[in-house]
Amino acid sequence: MAVPILYHHPNLLFSPPDFSSSFHASLHPYYRHFPYKQRVTHHTNEKNCYLSHSNSLRRRRDFAMYCQKTTEQRKPVSQDGRMLVFVPPHPLIKHWVSVLRNEETPSPLFRSAMAELGRLLIYEASRDCLPTVSGEIQSPMGVASVEFVDPREPVAIVPILRAGLALAEHAASVLPATKIYHLGFSRNEETLQPSIYLNKLPDKFSEDARVFVVDPMLATGGTILAALNLIKECGAENKQIKVVCAVAAPPALQKLSEQFPGLHVYAGIIDPTVNDKGFIIPGLGDAGDRSFGT
Repeated sequence: MAVPILYHHPNLLFSPPDFSSSFHASLHPYYRHFPYKQRVTHHTNEKNCYLSHSNSLRRRRDFAMYCQKTTEQRKPVSQDGRMLVFVPPHPLIKHWVSVLRNEETPSPLFRSAMAELGRLLIYEASRDCLPTVSGEIQSPMGVASVEFVDPREPVAIVPILRAGLALAEHAASVLPATKIYHLGFSRNEETLQPSIYLNKLPDKFSEDARVFVVDPMLATGGTILAALNLIKECGAENKQIKVVCAVAAPPALQKLSEQFPGLHVYAGIIDPTVNDKGFIIPGLGDAGDRSFGT
């Protein structure tokens, strides 16, 4: 099955990389032709809230907000339920990927570059899924209509240890409300099969939860498949999950597309192949070892 690769930018269209015949990628324009559901604003009279300073007896407009729940649905939709892969063409993403690739990049700079790349990819992944609260506040110059991300519905960030810690380091600085759930896997260097040593997932994710799984390297796909299966056991559906990675390769993407239709993957770059030791080529080496110097 072909996996759509979306190089999305309002005005630019890009050609996908030339993968081998075993992995066919098709390109779909993102903003121009994908259908969007129009914004739906729900007014709930009894639940609308009027916030003000607790020490004020008057309805002062200097800090008042008439809140109404706003659901904005502007999602790129795969018409046949296939997995979508997003490769944002931002120059900063290319820059940090290049820093990560360089074998001479020292460990502290490598980790910093991974964190900056994660900041940008999480920003891209969150653009179409954050619930908002809208209303009016008093600015220094007058009343202004405003819209905030709803802090009552935090995004679940699931870093895959240990390299995922570096990629997810700035998640809380991008997203106003987050909860962090750690998953730890080690990989058998001979069989390339993952084994779990830490599981801090909740007993159950809510029906409207948004789950970002952060794993720098999608190579053979063993670790990310195991992680997603655990997350689904906690009640999350494919459409609620987004995978954020620095580098992805066809073997992992092919397995994800077959087992998790409707999933969204956000990658810094897609490399063409994986060697017999399970490393992406050209890739950037062992992301965990290079992030932590061990």
